[in-house]
Amino acid sequence: QRPWQGLNDVEYETLEYVDWFNHRRLHGEIGMLPPAEFEASHQAASTVMAA
Repeated sequence: QRPWQGLNDVEYETLEYVDWFNHRRLHGEIGMLPPAEFEASHQAASTVMAA
């Protein structure tokens, strides 16, 4: 990693981390799925049950 040169670098790295955290990180408590994938499948299942 290199030092941040300014606020734009900090903002970019923060967005990169949030993307990794929600879309690529595997979470053991939810079946080794990324949180965004788990949420999408949970929402789809809830929609089917409500119909």
